[in-house]
Amino acid sequence: MIKRLVFATNNAHKLNEISSILGDKIELLSLKDINCDVDIPETAETLEGNAILKAEYINENYSIDCFADDTGLEVEALNGAPGVYSARYAGGDGHDSLANMQKLLHNLYGKENRKAQFRTVICLIINGKEHIFEGIAKGSISKEKKGEGGFGYDPIFIPEGYDKSFAELGTDIKNKISHRAKAVEKLIHFLKTYK
Repeated sequence: MIKRLVFATNNAHKLNEISSILGDKIELLSLKDINCDVDIPETAETLEGNAILKAEYINENYSIDCFADDTGLEVEALNGAPGVYSARYAGGDGHDSLANMQKLLHNLYGKENRKAQFRTVICLIINGKEHIFEGIAKGSISKEKKGEGGFGYDPIFIPEGYDKSFAELGTDIKNKISHRAKAVEKLIHFLKTYK
């Protein structure tokens, strides 16, 4: 099994979340750990495309095994939006979670269908070969924010089988049932069996 991997992200929340899912199985390095301070552009039209762009950038420039992910919230009544634009849904330069949530709740106002899913795509590049893993968490969008935990859209996403938002459930539960957890599980399974 691979012992050391770079996770192509500058997002501390994502890094902590994946570190806690991986445990001590793999030494996870961040972009900071390899002295990469470039904000790798996410210019693809799909989650898969963005994950591949980021992983290829690191692999080509640092010659190191790595993986990158991209995640989107896909809302059925909004034809899959915000999707690949989830982090910048409300516009502007930064990742303004509050503005993104407010825009989403506004766009869903009066709609009965609140079905949604979080989808994470991971691109792993190992020994020059690309491997794609996907994780999906189905659920629905609440009518208001609930809970203080988590990040992004967590306060308004209620996963299937629960009556609390990701933000209310806490990291222990979220890290077992989330889209990212499911994608990382597939990644770990692959790495364990990788020759």
